[in-house]
Formats: sequence, structure tokens, C-alpha cells
Amino acid sequence: MGRAVAALDVIFNVISALARGRERDMNARLELVQNNAPYPVNALHAVEPSAPIAPAVMRMLDWPERDRPRERLLKLGAQTLSDAELLALFLNTGRPGMTSVDVARDLLVRFESIRGVLGTTATELRRFDGIGPAKAALLLAVSELCQRSLAEKTRDRPLLNAPQAVEDYLKWLIGTRPNEVFVTLFLDIKHCLITVDESSKGSISRVAVYPREIVRRALTLNAASLIVAHNHPSGGVEPSANDRRLTRVLQDSLALIDVRLLDHLVVTSNEVFSFSRQGWIPA
Repeated sequence: MGRAVAALDVIFNVISALARGRERDMNARLELVQNNAPYPVNALHAVEPSAPIAPAVMRMLDWPERDRPRERLLKLGAQTLSDAELLALFLNTGRPGMTSVDVARDLLVRFESIRGVLGTTATELRRFDGIGPAKAALLLAVSELCQRSLAEKTRDRPLLNAPQAVEDYLKWLIGTRPNEVFVTLFLDIKHCLITVDESSKGSISRVAVYPREIVRRALTLNAASLIVAHNHPSGGVEPSANDRRLTRVLQDSLALIDVRLLDHLVVTSNEVFSFSRQGWIPA
């Protein structure tokens, strides 16, 4: 019996010694943390082996003022900021481990350009990590404001004298659409814009266009001339045989009501083909 008691005493003393050592170790670690002393990584793993160590990311508010996008924009102008920095100002916040500039860079890579980001849908934006409903709504609002600004430019002058404004507007309007879209710009006798109609939507490679509907709409609006355009989601602007055939049919149909077809434009996100500039539509 005495031997059993002695053995228990030995075990108790060993456990107590281990506990005291563990307590001293934990107190030493706590003191390191409280004093902001360097804390070895292996000590963290010793306490909690499975806990991942998140990378330290400096918040943009902690950046030097000369490096912050908002301050640089106000001091030096928007033209001094990169595409990612401008986009980051709208995003405002990033996501865990990434600043808003990092998220903006990833967006530009994913959608290939600013126009690609602003031309996509809310559904596509929200599939991107770090973009919730509020940020998606903000980006869609920015896109719509850009479209309206470009549309105002086309209304401010006779379009026959402003081909670049027309092309910029159409690139923004339909250049990044995933499916073919056919639009018609109806003009008055001074070649000023009356309205823009999205006449038809199609698949990725073709769209059905009905000349009689365009003729009827021209009569309703009392249009004197018009410009038609469609996009090529494939990325090339070379007109197809069907494009040329449709242009001739439209010209002939509109001539019957004394309305001129001024141009047919084939549009992508960064390129435009003009039938008129090519000499395929008589001046």
C-alpha cells in the first residue's frame, strides 16, 4: 500500500511540474504580446497548430498620403491615376487580405478592360469575390452615366459632322454585348439625333433584322435619315456577305420613302468598320 501511495506522489509531482512549466511558458508568451515584442511563428503553432497565419496587408488609410488614390486625384488630377486606382475609388473597400486597388486590378484582368467591367451584368459582377450587391449596383450606375454622357454628346451636334462621337457612343452601347444587337439612330433633317432604337437582338453570331419595321419607325418619327449599327461579339469588324446584303435592302427600302441611309457601322469594344468610309454607301 505504501509503495502505491509513493508512486502516486511521484506522478502527482511530475504533473504539477509540467503544469507549472506550461504556465510559465504561456505567461512569457503573453508578456511578449503585451510588450509588442517579436513573437516567433513556431510559438503560434505550438499554441494552436492548425491556425493559419494571415498575411499582413496594410490598409490604404495607412499608406503615405502621397500614395493614396483619392488624395492624389484631388491634388494632381484624375489623369495621374491608373485604371485600377480609379476603379478602386468606386469600390471603396477591398476584401480580407486585399485592398480595393488589388480587387480592382483583379477585376480588370477578369473582364479585360474598364469597358469590360462596366459593360458586364450584375450577375457576372457578383460572381467575383469581393463584389456584393452594393458594389455591383454602383458599377452599373457608373456605366449608365457614361452611356448617357456619350448620348448627350451625340445630341449636341449634327451627327454627320461628328462621326467619332457616334462611334464612341456605339462602342460603349453595344461593343461589349455577348450577343449580336442591331441598333438604329434616327436623325432629323439637320442630322441631329431623334432617338436610338434597339431594333433586334440575336445569338452570338447572327441577328434577325426586319427592314419593314425600320421603315415604319422612320415614318412614325418623321426621320430624314438614319444610321444603323450592329456588333460582332467574335471581335472582328469585317462585314459578312449578309451584312452587305442587308445594307443594300435597307437602302432600297428607305429610298422609297425618301429617307437616306447615311452609314452602317460594325462595332466591337475597340474597333468600328464604316460602310460609308469604305465607299460602300454613296454620299
